[in-house]
Amino acid sequence: MKHLFFVAIVLLLVSCETKTEDKVASYQTFFETSNGMETPTYEETIAFYINLARDFPEINIRTIGKTDSGYPLHLVTFNPDGDFNFENVRKEKSIILINNGIHPGESDGIDATMLLYRDLATEKLQSPEKTVLVTIPIYNIGGALNRNSTTRANQNGPLEYGFRGNAQNYDLNRDFIKMDTQNAKSFAEIFHLVKPDVFIDNHVSNGADYQYTLTHLFTQHNKLGGKLGSFLHEELMPSLENSLAEKDWDITPYVNVFNVPPEFGFNQFMDHPRYSTGYTTLWNTLGLMVETHMLKPYKQRVEGTYQLMESLINVVEKDHDTVKSLRKEALETNPTRSEYYFNWQVDTTQSSTLNFKGFEADRLQSEITGLPRLKYDRDKPFTKETVYHNYFYPADTVSVPAAYILKQGWQKVIDRLDANKINYFKLEKDTTLTIEAYKISDYQTRNMPYEGHYLHYDTQVEKHTKKVHFRAGDVIIPAQQTGIRYILETLEPHGVDSFFNWNFFDTVLQQKEGFSPYVFEDIALEMLQKDSVLHQNFMLKKELDQQFAENWYAQLDWLFHQSKYLEDAYLNYPVYRIAKNSEAAGILPRQ
Repeated sequence: MKHLFFVAIVLLLVSCETKTEDKVASYQTFFETSNGMETPTYEETIAFYINLARDFPEINIRTIGKTDSGYPLHLVTFNPDGDFNFENVRKEKSIILINNGIHPGESDGIDATMLLYRDLATEKLQSPEKTVLVTIPIYNIGGALNRNSTTRANQNGPLEYGFRGNAQNYDLNRDFIKMDTQNAKSFAEIFHLVKPDVFIDNHVSNGADYQYTLTHLFTQHNKLGGKLGSFLHEELMPSLENSLAEKDWDITPYVNVFNVPPEFGFNQFMDHPRYSTGYTTLWNTLGLMVETHMLKPYKQRVEGTYQLMESLINVVEKDHDTVKSLRKEALETNPTRSEYYFNWQVDTTQSSTLNFKGFEADRLQSEITGLPRLKYDRDKPFTKETVYHNYFYPADTVSVPAAYILKQGWQKVIDRLDANKINYFKLEKDTTLTIEAYKISDYQTRNMPYEGHYLHYDTQVEKHTKKVHFRAGDVIIPAQQTGIRYILETLEPHGVDSFFNWNFFDTVLQQKEGFSPYVFEDIALEMLQKDSVLHQNFMLKKELDQQFAENWYAQLDWLFHQSKYLEDAYLNYPVYRIAKNSEAAGILPRQ
């Protein structure tokens, strides 16, 4: 009798396994039918998810927002409970948001996520109990529609793929702050709807040759900061690495080099807010870019991406309570901070050591140029201790104000505040306030276009206190709110991805009014006669600066800049700070 019972159980298990295999076979992906050589088109990808959502109540697909291509983005959610209201979901579960196809030529994540959703829906994989998956199947739709076989010169498959630039030829992984594209505006809508605990952005990259298929690029832990940054660095990342090691999938931090052997040491990539994980970090989301190695076979890269996402789901599932509590604490405590840190630099006093698995490299004579070239020998693998600089410190610190004031004419900035759910209110009547103001004292500008801009950098400011008249309708932005980090990164002009550095305020860098020399000569003479200090400084400058002394126009222009006639807008940054405990702070609503 016991034997018959055992046989019945075995038959039942075999039957269940067969049914699962049949289900899986019914939803094969284009990647599978091509034996791992090809990736589907945009239309085929969306059709696959529509088919899954039709047949499995655990999966929901919806359109949301616009893109530059004219197509909307899609959002696909997997929740075994069948609840797709994110307000409800986040009360009990962790949410992982997966972004694919930001660079459609890097299609590994597109295929791996299709396989992952299929395997969860058909129960080939066990469904997580405390974790919900959300994915953007293809973010850069315009690039995905621009299919070719040539623009990824070093990449080992697939046979065809999309293009890096979107429908306006923007690199979308530089657009999360400046938001020049409809894609970025729709991503913000999705992000603030979903409010993910963990974010994955799937990529493919190559700066050197090495043994790994998988590399990870977690958001920089010092920049993330606090207990959440420590958890990312000391627990989440090692747990993911260990999980993959148990499955015989080696992984290493993103190899941040270009045409240099990595065993000489390298720095962690700094994900500024322009990048996806830098942007999501501003709301304390744990961010990870997956970077597979483009020289590895496509099938291997897709499988590795799949294994990584499966491992991360298991880690988040295990650490669910910790992730939720640490994020809640960060979201509550960040608005109360008194200082904020900018412009992170490599801390050379600290580093980690990697047992890096690479290939021997030589400098040979190029048959093309006759000059030295780099060549790796895959017949000579090695494991070497390699210095990895993954600790950073902030070069700049700023006190957090009670609020910022933005005059109402700067609508492009206001639109981006709206897109990111930043709370503000408008002055109801004309008001004069004593505020902190910045004057732009120095800045550098790229001499080549960068993603549609001539980006500023090394911005320097002088801060002073003055009275400014504001009009009804001008915008008051309290700093003490959930989006505090976004506010500080964009409105403090010396932030690397500030709105100033992205050229939103360039009109204040150009002087609009000037002088006619033959008229101003008499005014300048009167100024010098009435102001002995001005006269002394003028004569000293002529004495010390020979070029100035020989240039009559430069002398008049210098005097014009010291005069009451110089317009107030010139070089004065048009975002003002209300200091904490200042009299002006009385206009803010009480907390």
